[in-house]
Amino acid sequence: PRSRPTSPASPRSLAFPATAAASGEAPEHRALVLTGFGGYEKVKVQTRRGGSPGPGELSVRVRACGLNFADVMMRQGLYDRLPSLPFCPGMECAGTVSAVGEEVRDRQVGDKVMILARTGLWQEVVNVPAVQTFLMPEGMSFEEAAALPVNYITAYMILFDFGNLRPNQSVLIHMAAGGVGTAAIQLCKTVENVTIFGTASASKHDSLKESGVAHPIDYRTMDYAEEVRKISPKGVDIVMDPLGGSDTSKAFHLLKPMGKVITYGVSNLITGQKKNLVAMAKTWWNQFSINAIQLLHHNKAVCGYDLGNMDEEYKLITDVLLKLINLYNQGKIKPKIDSVWSFDQVADAMKHMQEKKNVGKVILVPEAPKDESKKAEN
Repeated sequence: PRSRPTSPASPRSLAFPATAAASGEAPEHRALVLTGFGGYEKVKVQTRRGGSPGPGELSVRVRACGLNFADVMMRQGLYDRLPSLPFCPGMECAGTVSAVGEEVRDRQVGDKVMILARTGLWQEVVNVPAVQTFLMPEGMSFEEAAALPVNYITAYMILFDFGNLRPNQSVLIHMAAGGVGTAAIQLCKTVENVTIFGTASASKHDSLKESGVAHPIDYRTMDYAEEVRKISPKGVDIVMDPLGGSDTSKAFHLLKPMGKVITYGVSNLITGQKKNLVAMAKTWWNQFSINAIQLLHHNKAVCGYDLGNMDEEYKLITDVLLKLINLYNQGKIKPKIDSVWSFDQVADAMKHMQEKKNVGKVILVPEAPKDESKKAEN
């Protein structure tokens, strides 16, 4: 599937949940609302009435939203610090500024922006703090803009801020065909002679090789640790770990001296539509644990990364996003869109991602995409 061509959008940093004020007689708009924790059917299209932007805020007409694994975990009630039900999920979107609140000096009506928040962005219209918006670069589509913030900020900070990735090093990327994986592959290629190992199902290996993965590994039929050791007996310099549980331990033992494992998710908790208590117990029982003295003797590092818990680090996040926009403008990174789904198809879109059928980013749009030759056949 391809994203339909559209005009550019823009980014936003993260902080408080985005909300549509309930004051005034603003027009109604459609929103995706999580009505309870559980299966795909818990996310419903509902009508909401927004209000004017408050001081320091913008109203944005949303054109595209990103779907992230964190949204799947939120739906199952596996995420902390969630608003009270019912609420609108959505951590990133892109659109056009339709109104500007008082005290906003650096945005104007018509600006194309991308937005980053903890929740609240799966709506046709959102009111957000202006500091959480980023002007889109020239030539970027709304779908690309909605695909950039969460995945690329995560991959960049893991690889460069924690990982200190340098020439001639090696990286193991799990779920390499997903949104963060795709971003990480592109970012690794901005550094000279980085060897990439990537886990994904066999049907995705040709695509991974084309994108720059030297050694795709089918995690479903092979022990990925053994496969890495066959090629690189000493292991790798960086492991990006979105899996958790026993896989974090495997990652640690795959590291070379001075290597780093950065854990940034617990996708092993997700086994079906609804919360699985057995999977939760197994994952937490097998959770990796090490004390400071053991760490000292191993000459290795363990880091934890959670973008959602950097709510008020505006400058830090903005600096990273500006670097990413610069890389985009240089043609060094470009979000890979797997498929585009309308709000009405949100259940199918989540199922598509949860069953790991995507290669690249899954996008939601308020209206049905013009290009209907899409995903259902996948």
